[in-house]
Amino acid sequence: QVQLVESGGGSAQAGDSLRLSCAASGRSLSTYAMGWFRRAPGKEREYVAVISWDGGSTYYANSVKGRFTISRDNAKNTVYLQMNSLKVEDTAVYSCASDPRVATLLGQGFDVIDYWGKGTLVTVSS
Repeated sequence: QVQLVESGGGSAQAGDSLRLSCAASGRSLSTYAMGWFRRAPGKEREYVAVISWDGGSTYYANSVKGRFTISRDNAKNTVYLQMNSLKVEDTAVYSCASDPRVATLLGQGFDVIDYWGKGTLVTVSS
């Protein structure tokens, strides 16, 4: 019923920028917190960035702070991740997710998050 579809991934050189989009369908997620997560090769999934339902609060993993920016357009039911100054270690499958609670997205229990997208691959080379 609810579907999240990521786009914008691809290949980039270190130092480049990419902008990821996540479009939701099936219902409005304007009252839900949204987040971006990534899974690098051989690694566990990790939190990247989270934004509150109204965009008033944002949260970033230390590894991306100052380089990535999360934003949302509730009229379009879409969340974005602007990635600047990409590093090789940013290579991962990036997935968006949504849950009514910011705290759920920031926590370790990814399995309790309401909605997940399938992900888009970002490959950064030196």
